[in-house]
Amino acid sequence: MAIISAATIIRSLSIFHLTVAYYLLTAPAKIADQNLVFILGAAMDLPSATSTFTTPSPPLAFLSAILALSGLSDLAATGSLARESSQLYWSSQAPVRLLFFFFVTSYAWAFKPGGLGTEEGSGSGRGGGRPGWDNLKNSLVFSWGFLEMMVWFW
Repeated sequence: MAIISAATIIRSLSIFHLTVAYYLLTAPAKIADQNLVFILGAAMDLPSATSTFTTPSPPLAFLSAILALSGLSDLAATGSLARESSQLYWSSQAPVRLLFFFFVTSYAWAFKPGGLGTEEGSGSGRGGGRPGWDNLKNSLVFSWGFLEMMVWFW
């Protein structure tokens, strides 16, 4: 038997999502200034996201609502489904989420300034300046995707 059950891991992740949603709504700078975000960003040579997370904004409020919905729905799914239904539900959710966060994390790292997917890097030279996509290439997005991948691999 495992030391930490899958339901406990999912509940912990749900509470983490609710906590991050609260801080994104009230004090987003506290998330961007975390040591783990700094260490992972520095290790992967990613730019910091502290300039965009200084004050609450409408996009951060929307992201907060999405994370709160994700946390609440995951909490409801772990507590209300029967064992067989729960196993079926999470065995379909885990690979999809893992794949999504793999692509988010890979994109943040590969297409960073001077990375593999940019003209300065040694890759394919597809780094073009896409304004919306450029906002995903920072230490906060990488750290979020990396931690989520770690949890879904666990």
